[in-house]
Amino acid sequence: MKKRIGTVVSGGVVLALIVFNIVLSDHSMTEAQRATLSVLLIVCGCSIVYCFTVGEIARNYSQMDKLWSLLPIAYTWIIAVRGGMNARLVAYALIVTAWGVRLTVNFARKGAYRLKFWTGNEDYRWSIVKQNPIFKHGFVWMLFDLLFISLYQNLLVLAICLPALACVGSSAPLGIFDLLAAVLAVLFLVLETVSDEYQWKFYQTKKQLLAEGKAPEELPSPYHLGFNTRGPWGYMRHPNYLGEQGIWISLTLFVIGAGAASHGVFHLSAVGPLLLILLFMGSSALGESISAGKYPKYRDYTEQVFKYLPFRRYREK
Repeated sequence: MKKRIGTVVSGGVVLALIVFNIVLSDHSMTEAQRATLSVLLIVCGCSIVYCFTVGEIARNYSQMDKLWSLLPIAYTWIIAVRGGMNARLVAYALIVTAWGVRLTVNFARKGAYRLKFWTGNEDYRWSIVKQNPIFKHGFVWMLFDLLFISLYQNLLVLAICLPALACVGSSAPLGIFDLLAAVLAVLFLVLETVSDEYQWKFYQTKKQLLAEGKAPEELPSPYHLGFNTRGPWGYMRHPNYLGEQGIWISLTLFVIGAGAASHGVFHLSAVGPLLLILLFMGSSALGESISAGKYPKYRDYTEQVFKYLPFRRYREK
């Protein structure tokens, strides 16, 4: 019950911030920003058509998953080039490129990419979501693929890059907010990278031990738990999600540095990163429900360890 209340409160806070940014921000755009946005929308539209068409034909619904780390690199460099390659936009694009390379490599080693680009390992969660009775009719799933997987996620990926667009045309020199944005984004990137490395090594070792013929309950600690509690995972249930959200929220500080934010902190471009937080609320809830069904001690883990706050260390009972 406490978790549900916490989720509702957190979601309410995020929604309130979204509303405030929509209502209090200046919605006007310069001609350069409008022209750049037109180019971005063309790329986004092509991606939507590609993801839906290929996903339906190949019955592999991770087409957008494979583009998730690549499109922001393209978007931010398009913005940087069309914005005159000023220092703020280049710094933004470089950080996003580092983020994208890391995520692409992490996804590639899980078997997501193939020479036959429409194949590759699909995110295991899609097959679980598809088992929901609401999707028993194929037409309903096709609508979900079109509206959420292909359309909404593509628009969201574009939206999280729009703080860079808000900086186009700014002549403000680099300042404390730009430095803060870069430092925080890099720190969150490090957290995400370290977390994923611990996760990858844990499950690779667990897979190797199981291949040797050991039963899951006979595996040495902590592999007998089934889920990872090493590194940051011993202190937070989703350190990688914290890093991911933190990066994009941090980058919105560039907008304040560029002097584009209304009322000091509010700008319409911040809506994308805030919507990303809502997406991760749903994603984390789905992942935890799956893990709780697979691993007997996972519920004990969720009772001891906070989702994002590293205040308590997991101790197996």
